[in-house]
Amino acid sequence: MMLRYALRTVRDRKGGFLGALLALMCAAALVTACGTLLETGLRGRIATERYAAAPVVVSADQNVHRTTVKHKGNGKTKVKHKAKPVAERAWLPATIADRLRALKGVRAVVPELTFLAEPLSARPARSGGGSGSRSGDTSSRPIREGDGDTPSYGHSWESAPLTPFALVAGRAPASSGDVVIDRGLAERTGLTTGDRITVQSTQAPRTYRVSGIAAPRGPGELRQQASLFFSGAEAERLAARPGQVSALGVLPAAGTDTGRLKQRVEQALNGTGAQVSTGDERGPVEFLDAAAARVKLVSMGGAMGGTSLLVAVLVVVGTFALSIQQRHRELALLRTIAATSRQIRRLLGREALLVGAAAGVLGALAGLPLAAWLHSRFIDMGVVPATLERTAGILPACAALAVTLLGAWAAARISGRRIARLRPAEAMAESAVERRRPERGRIAAGLVLLIGGGVLVAVLGILHTEAASTPVTFLAVVVLATAVSLLGPLLVRAAAFLLAGVNRAAGHVGILATANVRGNSTRMASVVTPLTLLIGMTCTVLFVQPTLGDAALAQAREGTRATWVLGAQGPGVPSEAAEAVRRTPGVTAATEVVRTTVRVGLAKYQAQGVTTAGLARTWDPGVTRGSIAAFGADSRSAAISELAADQLGLRPGSELKLHLGDGTPATLTVAAVYRRGLGFGDLTLPHDLLARHMDNPLAATVLVAGDASRSELTAALRRFPGVAVVAPETADRLQADRRQENAEVNLLAMGLVLAFTAIAVVNTLAMSVSERLKEFALLRLAGATRRQVLRMLRIETLSVLAVATALGTGIALAVLTAFSIGMTGGAAPTVVPLVYATVVGAAAVLALIATALPGRLTLKARPVEAVTSR
Repeated sequence: MMLRYALRTVRDRKGGFLGALLALMCAAALVTACGTLLETGLRGRIATERYAAAPVVVSADQNVHRTTVKHKGNGKTKVKHKAKPVAERAWLPATIADRLRALKGVRAVVPELTFLAEPLSARPARSGGGSGSRSGDTSSRPIREGDGDTPSYGHSWESAPLTPFALVAGRAPASSGDVVIDRGLAERTGLTTGDRITVQSTQAPRTYRVSGIAAPRGPGELRQQASLFFSGAEAERLAARPGQVSALGVLPAAGTDTGRLKQRVEQALNGTGAQVSTGDERGPVEFLDAAAARVKLVSMGGAMGGTSLLVAVLVVVGTFALSIQQRHRELALLRTIAATSRQIRRLLGREALLVGAAAGVLGALAGLPLAAWLHSRFIDMGVVPATLERTAGILPACAALAVTLLGAWAAARISGRRIARLRPAEAMAESAVERRRPERGRIAAGLVLLIGGGVLVAVLGILHTEAASTPVTFLAVVVLATAVSLLGPLLVRAAAFLLAGVNRAAGHVGILATANVRGNSTRMASVVTPLTLLIGMTCTVLFVQPTLGDAALAQAREGTRATWVLGAQGPGVPSEAAEAVRRTPGVTAATEVVRTTVRVGLAKYQAQGVTTAGLARTWDPGVTRGSIAAFGADSRSAAISELAADQLGLRPGSELKLHLGDGTPATLTVAAVYRRGLGFGDLTLPHDLLARHMDNPLAATVLVAGDASRSELTAALRRFPGVAVVAPETADRLQADRRQENAEVNLLAMGLVLAFTAIAVVNTLAMSVSERLKEFALLRLAGATRRQVLRMLRIETLSVLAVATALGTGIALAVLTAFSIGMTGGAAPTVVPLVYATVVGAAAVLALIATALPGRLTLKARPVEAVTSR
């Protein structure tokens, strides 16, 4: 019977349930989109390109491992193993190939070298200059390979069978000055055999002759990369990894089963730490950035999904509470005609399940294209490489439907618990006049959450890493906004008292608006909550990154003593360019800087490598213990930030054990501790030690000290295309632009949550106004004009907006201040006044539109008909 009555109620009160349907549908879409991103990070396919013809690929272990053994009191032992990926490509000893060539079923073992090789410029061949030569302009022209979107790698021509590549023009590279390029690169750049191409690899740029053009056998070209093939000796020189290979491709003999061959290879390599991959497992070996992006996508999807769920719960509960409040009289009448509390709860639960089922299906369907759009945007921003294919499984949609059903049912039960518990006479009395004071349980829960939010803010002030503080930051905002929702009626009444004097200036309409806000505090509180959440969350999202970025920029500026900075439009500044600058008259020091991440234990730390000659002339990290001189005197020393020193329990003279970018273990001695860790990273190591274990050993920047002019330095760098001389302030702006790109990623990630909150604001305000049909009609019958009613409505909205702005701003300010204390050491969050004013202005526009439009529609009805309507 309750299900039949619930169906009729939903059918007859479509407008009343529309707001709840919209809120639940948006929640389902968000959960589906975040779940799809999470599933892509866990199971997304990374298709191979270069290793398409090698069924079995052997590579080095790309992880750092840690095993802990815990002895329990009952004599049992618990062994726990953890692994974390390293930042750079790990390499294999070339001698491993000898173990594999003698195995049964192995036709060939092909060593692979993969290294940086980016085309910088091209010069057509002179007339009559050989195969494919052209007449005309022979001047060099820059190459914009996909505007930098398509990575370019160098290989030895001996590894061509791994794809397999075959020549379509010209010949194989026969000398160190020859190169074979793939057909896709040739078509995009207009190069042909005989042309000259300047390539920036791991050393000084060099000009090569295009001896041939190759293409994969079969349909298609390389989609995710460009390949340049060098002679074997030249490839080994550029890879700069003597005695090592990046991978080994095992080609089976005819009729050999790949699964059995993999088992034989694994047995032969037992104890070496080498990894054996087949099928789709080969993709992560080839595309390390895609494998690393999986972890990032899981983290982002989980963070977005968790925040979305918390916001959705808060919004949906508020929407159902408002919907049930609008039906208070109807439910009270059911209680007076002998409906039991259990029947009321079952009715509300079944109504919620019906609405939740419809919203869940619609939201899940809308979430799939939303996930595709998000994935494509992350690819465009460079967060996720195109090689990581999106997984469009049914699990996220099913999870969204289940969460929507459970959320709707729980929201209805929570919101309707009071009306279901009241006696019939009390229910009828409350349906006529709102309670003057909220329930004690509601107040107690609000105070508990307020204290909990305060605890989170206090904890935030002692967190010093971005990975730890970011989730706490947004959790604190949601918890404090939830406390506002529970304590809302009391806060609204207090605010109405404070705003009474201001509203009185608007005359009788203002006095009436103040009375409405005070007398309908529960309804007004349901509007204050999403507005508070919108303002608080938006301000937090917009100002977290600037707070951190400005502090890092200030530290970098204070610690950079260089007169000029060398930067590169390409992959970096080669060491030969830095050496040319050092030989320039007037230059007293040139410090090369490379950046990567290393592992100390399993913890990841940002690290920079610097050349130590004349380091004190270009760099001042703010040493508090030890000295820069001691760091420069020992090639096995390290300088660390105060934060890293505290976390690791280190001081000058301590031993620092870490794994470099490619997983190579190293033991160093701490020589200095510095305070400017935000500006320069937590670890500073010798340049050569760090660069030797990086995929891109070129300097990110070179700090130049002395009185040499820009023109003199530019002249010294004429042989190095793409390397520019800029002032330190310009370099700071470039770094700030890169940080802004990261901020845009975070804004996109949280933008959907903010959009959902904005929809909830409009939805709640529209529901709140639409239920006041009879109230507006009575005002009209009492002599008020339509204009006066609308003016009263605007004053109410502005009053509610003022309350929400104060609360949202207070929440954001408290959270941002704690974040600033923990991350930068100072209580000075960066707040851009114009951006803050825009946030509040946008919230005001949303609120005014969301009340004005339904208000005008409601006032179109004739007052007499509106009063006598059902």
